[in-house]
Amino acid sequence: MRLIEPDEHREFLATLERIGLARDDFSLQETDTTDPKGDENFGLQGYVTIARLSTRVAKEYRIGDESDWLEHFRKDLKAGAFDRLK
Repeated sequence: MRLIEPDEHREFLATLERIGLARDDFSLQETDTTDPKGDENFGLQGYVTIARLSTRVAKEYRIGDESDWLEHFRKDLKAGAFDRLK
């Protein structure tokens, strides 16, 4: 099951477009850490790794129900976190 909702993915791409960054310079990798034996009331949990290919910078964000990973990603973009070469 996908952790990133289609509307979140569209907003991710729109964020890149608004600031003039190429969408194919970024990759998303979801990791589901939901406990399969856990209470379904907690919902899906995991993290997304966002990598900027040209700078080889990658950052992880918690995702799942009630997460605000997009806001954290936007703040990191504004702060230049994906601009530094490693």
